[in-house]
Amino acid sequence: MTRKIITGYSNPTVKFVRSLREKKYRRIERKFLAEGLRLLTDAREGGRLPEILLMAQGREAHPLLDELEAAVDAAGGEVIELPVDILAKVTGKENPQAVAGVFAEWDTSIQRVDRNTAPLWLVAHAMRDPGNLGTMLRTADAVGAGGLILIDDCVDPFSVEAVRASMGAIFTKTLAQARWEDFIGWLREGEGQLVAASLREAVPYRGAPYAAPCFVMVGNESRGLPEDYEMACDLRVTMPMRGRADSLNAAVAGAVLAYGVLASLDV
Repeated sequence: MTRKIITGYSNPTVKFVRSLREKKYRRIERKFLAEGLRLLTDAREGGRLPEILLMAQGREAHPLLDELEAAVDAAGGEVIELPVDILAKVTGKENPQAVAGVFAEWDTSIQRVDRNTAPLWLVAHAMRDPGNLGTMLRTADAVGAGGLILIDDCVDPFSVEAVRASMGAIFTKTLAQARWEDFIGWLREGEGQLVAASLREAVPYRGAPYAAPCFVMVGNESRGLPEDYEMACDLRVTMPMRGRADSLNAAVAGAVLAYGVLASLDV
């Protein structure tokens, strides 16, 4: 196996990889950065390999890293070894993990989603926080959902923060992005129940008449769902607020509803 050694900050590859922390460069290059052996191992097991594998000098040996390096090399990717301080510059973390990778983005169009592969799907509208987006992907993995569908102008799912928060689920769950009109048009072309947390003509979320495939939709962190989006849902459910809070965090609400749907569908 051939490793390339980089020792300077001014190296073009270092500058390129570092630029992927910014959305405008990710859009231009259609590539993104992921950090950590666990994430990169999940990616490999999900059939995705980094085009560039970055490894810190002096790192501890690990069989999974050896397997990852071999797979990247066999696929024609680039393997680079560099000092920890330069890796920190690349990832933007003072204490970076020992490995990072540059991945090509993939097609996230709604038409590529096969709704029949899972009884449950998560949907997020105008989600702005990358931590929440990553958490919803992680929730999709935990509940066995097919994946996450992002509606309208959501935060970039390929940002370093969202990828990190997904704990590898971005590589193992289906991810789709669509405008509302395209999503609702696609949904109504086949089977699918659209469910949202709401106060408008809502029923308690426990014991609600859920049906598979069920699409659980949560709204923007501060504004919630637009009224016309809520009214387009097949089912609106409400969750009791027994304290002073009048709402839940968007990602938390999605998780609670997802488990409620699973219990009802008994899957």
